[in-house]
Amino acid sequence: EGEPGEGREPFEPPRFWDALGQTFQVTSQEATKLSLAFSRPPPPSAEDCRKLSEDVQNAILAVATVYYWLPKGQGTTLRKMVRDATTEVVEGMIQLTDTILSAPVESLSQEQLISTGGVWEACEQVSNLPRGKYNQAAVASALSACLGVVKDAVEEMEHALVEGQDPYGDIMEDEELGFRGNRDTYWSEADRQLLSSCMGLMKASKACLKKVLGAVKAHGKADSPEHIAQLDDLADIANEISPSVDELALSMYPPVNPLAVRLNVNTQEAFLMNFLYFCRTSHVCPPSEEGWVQFLNGAVDHNMNKIKNFTQGQL
Repeated sequence: EGEPGEGREPFEPPRFWDALGQTFQVTSQEATKLSLAFSRPPPPSAEDCRKLSEDVQNAILAVATVYYWLPKGQGTTLRKMVRDATTEVVEGMIQLTDTILSAPVESLSQEQLISTGGVWEACEQVSNLPRGKYNQAAVASALSACLGVVKDAVEEMEHALVEGQDPYGDIMEDEELGFRGNRDTYWSEADRQLLSSCMGLMKASKACLKKVLGAVKAHGKADSPEHIAQLDDLADIANEISPSVDELALSMYPPVNPLAVRLNVNTQEAFLMNFLYFCRTSHVCPPSEEGWVQFLNGAVDHNMNKIKNFTQGQL
């Protein structure tokens, strides 16, 4: 927690990334030293324990200190990714320490091996953090992650909606569940008509994320506070789209409740329209990109009108 040191001294990206990489590497080394010291009897002396503890603490404080060099002005999306990576390292070291404290020093336990490996893995994540255009790369990474979630949801629903397929076909029949001949485990023809338009909206969500991701990669800039803020806005809205797609998909399973579907559809429409609006009014959408924005606006409206017609008499 806490605020970065805004304005204390000019932010130098190369210096920051070099220092962050070095502190993560040192922390990984200290985790190895700590784990090896408690891997077999006898345990370290009190003096050795004191030195190990100081070295671990200094490594963690160095990681946190370098994180606080990163000002919010570089982009909240970038800062969140660095914060998450830093937190993972700190939590990994806490877990390793707890594991050592709770286990007798007889041999290297499986838990201790796993915890040590967890710190190594967390420290290696620094190499995956977005660099180059910094917040532009961070936002592109965030959009890509959201797109992956939505793609999975679309593919899962497409698979479930195959004509004649039982969406609960992977659930084995047993005495407690009883025979799955109940209508509540199947879609009616009316359900399928409604869900076809819902799938259209989900596919529009996927297309929106894919197109905005391409626009951010092609036109995104992190050279001014305004451009950085616009990129962060796109990432924030995208982070709302993927869970709302999941919620919509869940409401589409039988027994279908039209009210629940309609509520989730309305939420999805609001996020998508907001997303397209922010994209259209931002620097990532020059005139060459306006065509697909208008097309996707129309696609969202088209599917929404069909869903409203299907559900109007059932609400």
